[in-house]
Amino acid sequence: MLFFSFYFILFICISLAVIPWGILCGSLAIEAGLSAWQAQLMSLLIFAGAAQLSGVNLIGTGTTLSGLLNSTLMISSRHLLYSAAFEKDIRHLSLPKRILFAFLLTDEMFAVVTAYQEKYGKFIYRYAIISGAVFYAVWNVATLIGIISAKSIGHIDELGLDFAIAAIFIAMTVPRIKGFSLLMAAGISGILAVWFELTQFKHGLMVAGLIGMAVGYFLTEKGLTWKK
Repeated sequence: MLFFSFYFILFICISLAVIPWGILCGSLAIEAGLSAWQAQLMSLLIFAGAAQLSGVNLIGTGTTLSGLLNSTLMISSRHLLYSAAFEKDIRHLSLPKRILFAFLLTDEMFAVVTAYQEKYGKFIYRYAIISGAVFYAVWNVATLIGIISAKSIGHIDELGLDFAIAAIFIAMTVPRIKGFSLLMAAGISGILAVWFELTQFKHGLMVAGLIGMAVGYFLTEKGLTWKK
């Protein structure tokens, strides 16, 4: 019990980083024309920060349903890699447990669970679910704050909260770069992502990520995996 109490507090502390992101998501949903209930249900049922932010922006511009679905699919495609990383750990679990795990699986949950695996060499389902549940609760509270703020303050997106998105991914990525192949994969992905953004290349972020992963895989296969 003490073990899980300690990590519960740790998850709460880590979750604080996603609060600005959740506030921004709730606020932008209201500004895009969604009702308070619709905005909150988006976080309750979808629970995918990047996909939600992209979705509310597209809704605000009046995009088609197919455009919205395509955008969500591309942005969330990285979760296929996340789920593949845990396939051996959860394949023996019941279907309801696997569905719950899949729903709660986010970038933050992936980061803390894989970090735990690297440190202790084992996967604990309860640890993963508690971390995901804490992130889920904090995300929805932050969304509610954003909804209320949008109605009372307005234009909360001008406060620069969007930087929290980049900050979270930087904080999760940098500590995990412990080898040459990972360094090259992250570096090339970052450089290409900036270049594609400057040249307004469509879907550049996803392409940059795929190229970076391919480079990392190639270097690993060649044995170029120097570690610190």
